[in-house]
Amino acid sequence: MRQYLDRYVMPLWQTYSSPGQPLRPTNTRALHTIYGIWLFAFVLKLMGSGWDVAWHFRFLRDDLAPPHMINTVGTVIVVLLVMFHTWTGYGVDRLTLRLMQAGISIFLIAIPLDLINHRLFGLDITSWSPTHALLYLGTAVMLLGVLRGWLLLAPDSRIKTVFGIGFWAFLLEDFLFPLGQQEYGVTAIEAMRLGKPYADAELMIEAGANPERFAIPVPDWLYPLWLITSVVLVLLAARLIMRGRWTATLVAGTYLLYRVVSFYILRGIEFPPSFVPLFIIGTALAIDIGITYRINPFVAAFGTLMMFYAGAWISDRYTLMPEIPYTTTMPIAAILLGIVWAGALWIERSPYVERWRKLA
Repeated sequence: MRQYLDRYVMPLWQTYSSPGQPLRPTNTRALHTIYGIWLFAFVLKLMGSGWDVAWHFRFLRDDLAPPHMINTVGTVIVVLLVMFHTWTGYGVDRLTLRLMQAGISIFLIAIPLDLINHRLFGLDITSWSPTHALLYLGTAVMLLGVLRGWLLLAPDSRIKTVFGIGFWAFLLEDFLFPLGQQEYGVTAIEAMRLGKPYADAELMIEAGANPERFAIPVPDWLYPLWLITSVVLVLLAARLIMRGRWTATLVAGTYLLYRVVSFYILRGIEFPPSFVPLFIIGTALAIDIGITYRINPFVAAFGTLMMFYAGAWISDRYTLMPEIPYTTTMPIAAILLGIVWAGALWIERSPYVERWRKLA
C-alpha cells in the first residue's frame, strides 16, 4: 500500500494540488476527468431537482427531503470543482473561471435567500419565485463557464461531442425547469378531479378551496412563450457554437430522453407523473434545417414557430398538457422568435463570438 501511495497517489496529489494560474497546461486525460466530474455533479443536481418538483406535488416542503440531499451533494461537488480550478488553474482560462465563480456565487447567495423566503412566507410551491430564479441564473452562468472551458480546451474527439451535447442538454433543462410547475400541475389537477389525488392530506389542506390556483399560480400564456423562446434560444446557440449538423436535435433528444426516463422512474416509485413536451423535437429539427441550409432568419423563425405550434396542437389532442392559448400567444411568439433568430445570426458574425472562441 505504501509503495502504491508513493508511486501513484502522491505524484498526482503534488501535481494537481499545487497553485497555478488559469490556462495552466492540462493533458487530455486530466481534462476528460475534470469535466467528467462536472458532468457527474450536474447529473446529481438534475436527479435531485427533478425529484424535488414531484416531491412538492406530493408532500409539504421539507428542507431535509431526499431530493434536496441529492441536489446538495451535487452542489458540494460543484463548489469543490470551482475551488480546484481557482487554486490550480487547470482546465480553465480566465473568462471560463470567472463564469464558474460568478455562477456558484449567485447560486450560494440564492440558497439562504430562498430559505428566508420560506420562513417568512411559508410554503412556496411555485417554481417561479424570485429566489428560485436566482438558483436557475446561477446554474446557467456556471454551465456557460463549463461549456466554454470544455469546448475551447478539449481536443476534437467523440468524447468532446458527447460531453458538449450533455452540457447543452443540462442548460436546456435549466431554462425549462420552471415549467415543471405547469407540467406537474395539470396532472395533479386531473388526479384531484378523478378523486385520486397524488398529494397527501397536509398538502391538500394547504391547497385550500382553490387547488387549481394553488397548483398553477401563473397565467396560461407563460407556458408556450417561455417554452418556445427558451428552446430556440438554447438550441440555436448550441447549433451555432458546436456547428454539428444535427446538434440542436441531439441536445433536444438527450433532454427528452432524460424526461421520459425520469417520468417512468417517478411513476414506478409512486410519485406524481409530469407531462413531457415531446413535440419540441420538431422545433429542434427546424432549427438544424434552418441553419444547415442558411434559410432567411425570419423565414426560419416562422417555420420553427409552425413546427412548435403544430406539435403542441397534436400533443394537446392525445395527451394531458398545460393549456396553450394559441391565438393570443402565436403573434407574440412570432415576434420573439424573429428577434432571437436574427439576433443570434448577428451575434455569430460579430466580434463577440470571435472573442468567445479565443482563450483568454
